[in-house]
Amino acid sequence: MRVPLESLSRCFQGLVPSFFATCDRNGVPNVTFLSQVHYVDPRHVAVSCQFFNKTRRNLDQNPYGALELYDPVTSEAFRLEVRYVRSETGGPLFDAMALRIEAIASHTGMSGIFRLRSADVCEVLSAERLDGWLLEARTGREEVEVVADGPLTELRALNIVSSRVNRARDLEGLLADALAALDEVFRFRHSMVLLLEEPCHTLVAIASHGYGESGVGAEVPLGAGLIGTVAEKRVPLLLTGVDAQLRYGRAIREGVRRAGGGGTLRPEIPLPGLPDAETQIALPLLVEDRLLGVLALESRDAHAFAYWHEGFLSVLANQIAIGIDRLTEPEEEAPAIERTVPAEATASSPTAARRSFVYYKGDDCVFVDGEYLVRNVPGKILWKLLTAWKREGRREFTNRELRLDASLGLPAYKDNLESRLILLRKRLEERCSDVRIVPIRRGRFALEVAGSVALEERDGG
Repeated sequence: MRVPLESLSRCFQGLVPSFFATCDRNGVPNVTFLSQVHYVDPRHVAVSCQFFNKTRRNLDQNPYGALELYDPVTSEAFRLEVRYVRSETGGPLFDAMALRIEAIASHTGMSGIFRLRSADVCEVLSAERLDGWLLEARTGREEVEVVADGPLTELRALNIVSSRVNRARDLEGLLADALAALDEVFRFRHSMVLLLEEPCHTLVAIASHGYGESGVGAEVPLGAGLIGTVAEKRVPLLLTGVDAQLRYGRAIREGVRRAGGGGTLRPEIPLPGLPDAETQIALPLLVEDRLLGVLALESRDAHAFAYWHEGFLSVLANQIAIGIDRLTEPEEEAPAIERTVPAEATASSPTAARRSFVYYKGDDCVFVDGEYLVRNVPGKILWKLLTAWKREGRREFTNRELRLDASLGLPAYKDNLESRLILLRKRLEERCSDVRIVPIRRGRFALEVAGSVALEERDGG
């Protein structure tokens, strides 16, 4: 039975590996697995060329071949008779296919080794369903209804997220409400927002939804894994069959190591999120040409995301980015009139905790009671607050005075101060709950310490 190519969208997700059969000029066959079969248009597909020297030689000698694809939901099989047309080593098609491979390669420390050599475009001469592939259902069994791909509740989702973004009064509320809305409308249970720390070229998680621990403070270098790759390339990306792709990448990595190429491999990077995610999607948060961060979602369900989600969620990501940009505008407020109270006066209880903070000037890293707490700009901010509390008895501070403090190294434009304060407050809540940063009103906050602190500076880092 002939089928239109555009109806096979699930087959192109890569959840079930596809086969590619070719022959050389003498008719000697070769069959190999493919990591990607990419839909190009109603008459063309592209296959990924990475290590398939035999397949490439066969196509150069004999351009005809056969692809076998599988629907991951219905288990139906489809055969495509194809004719090799051309190879692309650059341009939009190549970039789109290379991005998927690059994300997996960077996660497994295989950047530059596990890569796309070319996108081989093939004309589809015929596409048909393989009859007899599946056993007929026994009489009396109910047939499983397959829901077609496509948007069902996107207008409602757009309305909910846009409304919450529009009425948000602070950055933390905006992010929490937006992620909750994605759960309510789409049942996307696990999501996070990471914002860019430009000085160190790192993305830092400042909001998450659906994880046992908040995950706030997790860091992803630009170019590392799905999230880092999306940030670096500034394009959305959907990965399906993540576990299988990682296992494939690790198998290639082990082969390179055994062949004596271990010196070229980078360490595999542990990234935040579910350890057993089957599908992931990440979208850049952009305002004009500025990267603010990344919206990332994942699921243990291999069918949680469809291709249409990528385009639609990009609209929501744009809404969130605009809201972030609005709520990180520096506020105009006069410096606070401080109340000086002896710092140790808050430790009136004989059972009050005593905390030991150590600040390493080499990398602006802060440890509390021997355990890592925070670093970089949030670390410098915390040390400024604790020092003022300890030496001067200060409790109240303003965002404005932090922005004017050159020692903190905040950028002159779009300094992300609010996101850094959110990160710092949440890290304190998780690791040191008796030291708190409490918002008073927009642009003003208090440092509350329910005990005593010892401060020490060290040169190392």
